[in-house]
Amino acid sequence: MNDGRRVGNLAGDNGVTDDLTQPVRLGRIVGLFGVQGWVKVYSYTDPREAVLNYDGWLLDRKEGCQRVELAEGKRHGKSVIARLAGIDDREAAARLVGSDICVERGALPEPEDGSYYWADLEGMTVVHKDGSELGKVAYVMATGANDVLVTEGPQERLIPFIAEKVVLDVDVTKGVITVDWDWD
Repeated sequence: MNDGRRVGNLAGDNGVTDDLTQPVRLGRIVGLFGVQGWVKVYSYTDPREAVLNYDGWLLDRKEGCQRVELAEGKRHGKSVIARLAGIDDREAAARLVGSDICVERGALPEPEDGSYYWADLEGMTVVHKDGSELGKVAYVMATGANDVLVTEGPQERLIPFIAEKVVLDVDVTKGVITVDWDWD
């Protein structure tokens, strides 16, 4: 598993993109830490602190996207904390809470064989091995035991991402995931 495997898609139903400037969500600023401008980060990367490997974050805020530079950061217990350049007090940091942390797609390493970025799976069509369509991947979530594809369509389905047992094939170029999953 590489350092940025667990990432979400900023735009939603994009599927795989060749646009290396496309923002990909790596986490979210969820709170404050101390009084010197540090923030708590909920990271979607694996390991969590891998979000700190990317300089030049794009913060997706209600007011629009803002490019910021990471001054420093570290793992803090089960969390990640960070300080951004130019953010030196609690009040300035408070304005960033709720911002999604994104990087440009080109900053991410290529996934290893058999691994996929969540952003690449989102929007793909899920079909049962018998050919029936189950819906599109709305998002992917971690459960601890394995990742789970959440599909939207005629009904929402939770499909465990277990390679070769449940997920039989992921065809990134066609945008199709074939599964062997008894949903009834």
